[in-house]
Amino acid sequence: VVFTWNGTTSGVIVPDGNWISDKREGLVFCDAISAVFGVEMPWDKLDVTTFSWQKALGGEAQHGMIVLSPRAIERLRNYTPPWPLPKIFRLAKKGEVMMGFFKGETINTPSLLCLEDAIDALRWCQDVGGLKKLCQLTQNNFAVIKDWVAKTPWIEFFAADEKSRSPLAVTLKITAPEYLALDETAQRKFNQDLVGRVDAAAAGYDFNNHKGAPPSLRIWCGPTVAVADVAALLEWVEWSYDTGFKNLKAQS
Repeated sequence: VVFTWNGTTSGVIVPDGNWISDKREGLVFCDAISAVFGVEMPWDKLDVTTFSWQKALGGEAQHGMIVLSPRAIERLRNYTPPWPLPKIFRLAKKGEVMMGFFKGETINTPSLLCLEDAIDALRWCQDVGGLKKLCQLTQNNFAVIKDWVAKTPWIEFFAADEKSRSPLAVTLKITAPEYLALDETAQRKFNQDLVGRVDAAAAGYDFNNHKGAPPSLRIWCGPTVAVADVAALLEWVEWSYDTGFKNLKAQS
């Protein structure tokens, strides 16, 4: 099984790992790039898991980690693929796992500045209270948005299923009838302008959703974000939304 734990564009997350059998014969591969350190992970259910320094840790992009379970280690020892593997992907040689990779023996030297930044991020994690505190910070941020959505008539979560809504990458859609009456191009322009006004005020950046997604907004609520900043951003979003519709009425 190969899957992503947290979708940053769709705004959905796997609620739990209960659906993964403890008696499974195969391996479970999990792309947890944006989930680890932001939400609890069922490590006993995962065999090959990757995560990024960039997302919940707030570190540098293009760097990450791979976590292997004992089952995955055993598979590396006992399975040889019938095709050649590039050197960068080889984790075993002659039936033995190349454990040097997990002791700092990299093929090429990574950026030591990025390494120090990641180490500093881990120190910060410890200072604020560890993993449980990080997950609580995520939920605190998400709670602010949930309360705002509940009282704001023109906004809704992009993910309809409450259990599958990501508390990390929160995606929102505008549901005002006047907005829905616009074609997709006009909706994207409205969103772009909405985000642009907030950006120009230095109150929030890059929270327009991915261009490949339906018109929507995306707010990162990971543990490195202060809950007060989330609340402040939402006030600016309301202002920019109102400004956008005033502009539309003036043009019509």
